[in-house]
Amino acid sequence: MNSLHPRIRLVWIGQAVVSAAFFALVAGVVDFFTVEVGLPLAGGVFLAFFVLFAFHSLLRYRVWRYEIRGDELYLERGVFTRVKTVVPFVRIQHVDSRRSPLERLTGLASTVVYTAGSRGADVTVPGLTPTGADDLQARLKRLATEAEGDDAV
Repeated sequence: MNSLHPRIRLVWIGQAVVSAAFFALVAGVVDFFTVEVGLPLAGGVFLAFFVLFAFHSLLRYRVWRYEIRGDELYLERGVFTRVKTVVPFVRIQHVDSRRSPLERLTGLASTVVYTAGSRGADVTVPGLTPTGADDLQARLKRLATEAEGDDAV
């Protein structure tokens, strides 16, 4: 099983900062129009949510795994609810390599696999190096083409 690059924790903690700031802003606005305590409440809300989200990010990193098996992509993830996803190569429609601003800042990328189906028709493998994401994209495309024939991907 392949694990994610350790720097993905920085991306997820960066997302935790943004989420915590949003909740602090909402708390500050609500507090301003009701109790007028202001900054201490917003700061407390930010700190509480940041600690919660950052801790979740660290746990998330410990359980996230992926593997290319014989005729499928296998993913394991989830902190509270463990999710095991199997993506047969014949169901892959196309594969993208993606880099968000936080991923570019940390030198990482993601591979997004789009599948035929209605629920959860795409899966993302985050925390890859840009070269690793491109390699995974090319490998999955090749394996999907071999599994389906010339009409795949």
